[in-house]
Amino acid sequence: MSTVPDPEPRVPKPSLIFDDPLDQQSSDDTDRGWGERPGADSAADLKRFLDEKPPHHL
Repeated sequence: MSTVPDPEPRVPKPSLIFDDPLDQQSSDDTDRGWGERPGADSAADLKRFLDEKPPHHL
């Protein structure tokens, strides 16, 4: 009968994070978070406006 050594015990990862969430940048803090698209021109802006216009604004 061969004996296999026990694997090293795992250190459990903390399940709760107590960092301050205000220290991290959110997607709303960037231009991309507000729907800005890099390299968009006025024609692309108009197309996006017409594509996303609600039906009651026709």
